[in-house]
Amino acid sequence: MIRPKSGRRSGYNVEMSNSRKIDRGEGGCPVHRDADGIWQIHEFNAAKTVLRSTDTVQAGLGVEFMDRMPASIRRPVLYRDGPEHREHRRQTAKYFTPRHVDSHYRELMERYADREIAALRRDGSGDLAEISFRFAVDVAKAIVGLTESRPGTDKRLARFFVGRDVAPGFSSPTAVYNLWLQGWWWTSFYVNDVRPAIKVRRHARQDDLISHLIDEDCTNVEILAECLTFASAGMVTTREFISAAAWHLFGDVELRKRFHEGDQAQRYALLHEILRLEPPLDRLKRRTTKTLELPDGSTIPDGEFVHIKTSAVNTDETAVGPEPLEVQPDRAISPGLSFGEGPHKCPGMYVAIQETDIFLTKLFAIDTLDLAAPPKVTHNAVFESYEIRDMAVTVR
Repeated sequence: MIRPKSGRRSGYNVEMSNSRKIDRGEGGCPVHRDADGIWQIHEFNAAKTVLRSTDTVQAGLGVEFMDRMPASIRRPVLYRDGPEHREHRRQTAKYFTPRHVDSHYRELMERYADREIAALRRDGSGDLAEISFRFAVDVAKAIVGLTESRPGTDKRLARFFVGRDVAPGFSSPTAVYNLWLQGWWWTSFYVNDVRPAIKVRRHARQDDLISHLIDEDCTNVEILAECLTFASAGMVTTREFISAAAWHLFGDVELRKRFHEGDQAQRYALLHEILRLEPPLDRLKRRTTKTLELPDGSTIPDGEFVHIKTSAVNTDETAVGPEPLEVQPDRAISPGLSFGEGPHKCPGMYVAIQETDIFLTKLFAIDTLDLAAPPKVTHNAVFESYEIRDMAVTVR
């Protein structure tokens, strides 16, 4: 097996051994206001306080774009706060409980994983980044209700995740072009994926998110926005985490043996620990609506932007214990704050862990599986996440 070599690509330090593979370069004061006036949080308890507070609202992830939408259009749940947000989360929580995820989605996850593993065995090689992407897309589509899509959903959704040097708008010809391009992508996703699903479910409801949104009297445009939010969130983070977890298992024989021979609880513990070490989203962003007091006694004034650096928070030794940059599956704190915390805690966390476990269990059941080439790691400016690409695997 060829193991990854150390190297630097696009600001990411790719490391060997069973320590963190992707170093995001955290450092500096645990809590500080930077030169741009943004509060940077690198300390675990301070981060948890900010995320749990009802005196903060969502920032980042395109919330500025949503704020420019007409007030008559209901915002996707990701961009709402307060009582309305809590009520929506309460109504949709049933789709994401551990019992529901296991009883409703396990069989389809098994089926999609078997399909991808069979293709890998047949071809003898493949790019794990692309394989995990197809798998994550199909799982997200089934949960949301995009089951009548025309072929090519993965390619249509991938367009939204590419960062552009000029933001869409009217400030320049390039910005206008990017605005037109973004509108075209939305239209294509609606026509090929969302509209066919809505049409079927208006006649016969199913047990999925789109049916729930129809019952909530959401317009087609509002359903489109929710579908894009849920589908993209489920795809981007899970795709990268599958690749990161596989990278750790390839790089450590004992860790791979523990995963292969462990029961579900042991496998989940290991995946949570890897997720703590390699959180896909590097920053969680909030804006204060009142003066916020932190555990150390410092205060963040009203109206300030706060960036929580997840990769630093999750390796705060005072919270996670000694050797925070090493994989230790028995840590009680795992997975840190990788799924967030408080009102906006990721609703799909059980989905992500279950589908990753199912896929990697089947993948590493192949005795002759090898990592044929070191992956490339770059930065996605849209989601502020790492991207693992060109992860070539072979089956002898």
